[in-house]
Amino acid sequence: MIYSKDRILYQHLSITILNMVLEMAVFKFVVSEKERTVQMEKDQKECPIVGKKIGENFSGEFLGLDGYELQITGGHDKNGIPMRKDVDGIVKRAVLAKKGVGFSARLRRKKKLKDPIKGLRKKKTIRGNTITNDVVQVNCKIIKSGPKSLNEIIPPKAKEEKKSE
Repeated sequence: MIYSKDRILYQHLSITILNMVLEMAVFKFVVSEKERTVQMEKDQKECPIVGKKIGENFSGEFLGLDGYELQITGGHDKNGIPMRKDVDGIVKRAVLAKKGVGFSARLRRKKKLKDPIKGLRKKKTIRGNTITNDVVQVNCKIIKSGPKSLNEIIPPKAKEEKKSE
């Protein structure tokens, strides 16, 4: 069987794209405690949180946090669009926002404004409150701690001292 250059190139591109999709299928969890924030990555296939909404609780055992109870506080999708609690479902919507998630009351100009502008509304794209496979980052807070402290499970990174030359 003889293959043309176009067909070989197409097969190579499709395999490359498939590998990229398989590598990108990862949730990044940002777990916050009162004084510390930890980031963990977990494959989407191993995560039982698809379909959960912002504000729901789940067990942290699949993250290696045995005995911990976590609450979903938000997240972002692959394009950086934030999730918002008051928008139901998995939809993307452009809303006219006055305040809240995904909104900054400062205009982006050359002259920086120190105070926010009163009465300013902006049209912002936001995502619904349900976690899907498009969501990349999931923000969580600890509701109930386990038998081990977070510092014992995940030791803090040592700060590197600057070398003076």
